[in-house]
Amino acid sequence: MVQLDMFSQTQNDNHAVPDEASLSPLASRLRPETLDEYCGQEHLVGKGHMLRELLDRGMISSMIFWGPPGVGKTTLARIIARMSQAAFVEFSAVTSGIKEVKDVMAKAEENRKNGQKTILFADEIHRFNKAQQDAFLPYVERGSIILIGATTENPSFEINSALLSRCKVFILKPLSENDLLRLLTHAISSPKGFGNTAVTITSEQLLSIARFAAGDARTALNTLEVCVLNGRLDENGTIHVEDQTLADAMNRRSLLYDRNGEEHYNMISALHKSMRNSDPDAAVYWCMRMLDGGEDPLYIARRLIRFASEDVGMADSHALPLVVSVFDACHKLGMPECDVHLCHAVVYLAMAPKSNALYVACEQAKKDIRERDADPVPLQLRNAPTQLMKDADYGKGYEYAHDTAEKLTRMACLPDSLKDTRYYLPGTQGEEKAVKDRLDQILAWKKGESGII
Repeated sequence: MVQLDMFSQTQNDNHAVPDEASLSPLASRLRPETLDEYCGQEHLVGKGHMLRELLDRGMISSMIFWGPPGVGKTTLARIIARMSQAAFVEFSAVTSGIKEVKDVMAKAEENRKNGQKTILFADEIHRFNKAQQDAFLPYVERGSIILIGATTENPSFEINSALLSRCKVFILKPLSENDLLRLLTHAISSPKGFGNTAVTITSEQLLSIARFAAGDARTALNTLEVCVLNGRLDENGTIHVEDQTLADAMNRRSLLYDRNGEEHYNMISALHKSMRNSDPDAAVYWCMRMLDGGEDPLYIARRLIRFASEDVGMADSHALPLVVSVFDACHKLGMPECDVHLCHAVVYLAMAPKSNALYVACEQAKKDIRERDADPVPLQLRNAPTQLMKDADYGKGYEYAHDTAEKLTRMACLPDSLKDTRYYLPGTQGEEKAVKDRLDQILAWKKGESGII
């Protein structure tokens, strides 16, 4: 944390405006050029860690940087190119087709013959189509290029397996609060930042920006820049960052959420697991995070319908009609009014007794269907609407349960190969305990162990 109550950077000429170099964005001006200047990712580039050791030894190979926005993927690629004295080529999936790939590769091959490495940096490599990714492959194999791809999406899903197998994947993490505080303090003092400008900002304000940025260096620097450029200028030429300016700059955080990307699946997973763990507070939080990110409320409602049977099931059979009603409410009202209905549903599901017995029964039955022979329906269970079917013994041996005092028979309903197989194994939570007791009685009667139902 910043130790001083106030961080004040003075200047000699009392001009409280950035110099000409600051016409470019603050994040661009402060982009580090060496590993020692690089902020964060100590688990990769700290002394003695894998990537740092590889770079120090000059053992650079193709790699993928996987991490959220603003954690230094592009910057690290540029630093690697500078350390290796390689030609550096940036490639865009949006503006580059197969022809552009081949042109770049031809130049890289020429560089290789002249003894120079070429690092091809593919930002957002997950946006490159299969043909574009395949076009990289022979050049990566030959060593014509060192490919560095950056992605916010899981490479396992978004990058061709053949290409991925030839790249080392490094996971970049969100920057810590202390990392961001060091970065912000450096931005105030560095001549590349606001070092030539008199700026007064409190340590509490810097901490607020660091927390607001949520691990994203670009967001932190952009927020600081807005605050300084909109600060109050006094008669001495000093810029004072005021709390209201800071509040306005942080009025709405752009939370990481991609309705079609990995974060979509991460958050719905977090919602499911929070409800499964009977944590209503976390369930509400993740539900609201998804809505805040623009998620379709009907998608969330559909997942809740699934959860009502998969994770609550017979322990509380009221859960299913409730969430179906919530789906209907979301359909009729839409956002923003339907948020409270979704909140109602996730709290109910989180607090409901849990049973996955229905889910286990489904999965086990499907497994047997896949792996076992498809036995015919037993004759006693077949309808016989024609004489021909009756002559073929369709329906022979059928026992009508309503004709008995117990409303039960001992007739087998599974194929012989699955005799006595159990799929539904009820638990003891909530209403399912009564179901379990009932089923235990039925099974005992069918075995002749009990005469009372």
